Amino acid sequence: MKYETLANVTLPKIGFGTWNIGGGSTPNLKLDSAHRIALRSALDVGYTHFDTAEMYASGHAEELLGQAIRESNVKRENLFITSKVMPSHLRYDDVLHSCEKSLQRLQMDYIDLYLIHWPSVGSKYDDTFRALNKLVKDGKVKHLGVSNFNLKLLKQAGELSETSIITNQVPYSLSDRSYVKNGVLEHCQQNNIFLTAYEPLDKGNMRSNKTLEAVAKTHNKTIFQIALAWVISQPNIITIPMSTNSDHIKENFEAAEINLTKEEIDSLNK
Repeated sequence: MKYETLANVTLPKIGFGTWNIGGGSTPNLKLDSAHRIALRSALDVGYTHFDTAEMYASGHAEELLGQAIRESNVKRENLFITSKVMPSHLRYDDVLHSCEKSLQRLQMDYIDLYLIHWPSVGSKYDDTFRALNKLVKDGKVKHLGVSNFNLKLLKQAGELSETSIITNQVPYSLSDRSYVKNGVLEHCQQNNIFLTAYEPLDKGNMRSNKTLEAVAKTHNKTIFQIALAWVISQPNIITIPMSTNSDHIKENFEAAEINLTKEEIDSLNK
């Protein structure tokens, strides 16, 4: 696995996302067995960064992740757990309550990285960060970040946080480079902030083309592995693909070992 270190935080280039684990917006208990197996598979393969949220399956994703970790032989201190507070819970007391509920569902004493999941129109971020800063001081959270923030909001978050904002989690892939165009990626790269790319494979619907297929053939890898390798070839970028297929889970993890040439990267950039 390749790693990226920024502001004294080291993260694997490829982590594991948990959107749709446990269900979509609401829990689907019929999926529990299969999804626990998927999470255990990810732990067995060697993933150490797991990304979840109180919004995922209304918190059930956090429960399943916590269960899978407890059932594994992996020590909590060797993992990096990210969770998120939903946009309807950004008032001071609600932030504190949301974090406490996430910790209870995960059955953990602390969360490594806690994010504002989405910006909310009309939210008083002074109030939100007063609560987030308290969570860091109290040891409930180690690091703070945001998700889906534009450049203006990302800069505002940096001003309100008493500790470094270590990431902005946004959609980023070969086909979606909107956060390059809006200046967020450049700001992250200039200010020691991780850009955490979600949906790096366009939810599994990534379209192929001759360039992608040619690079994949050269490396004897899938086009999806090449797409992940392209994402993480860039400085300050990590990613969190998700799969419940054990083969794909392993393939995604192994994509970190692909070394693309400058010519291959340039051709994919185009």
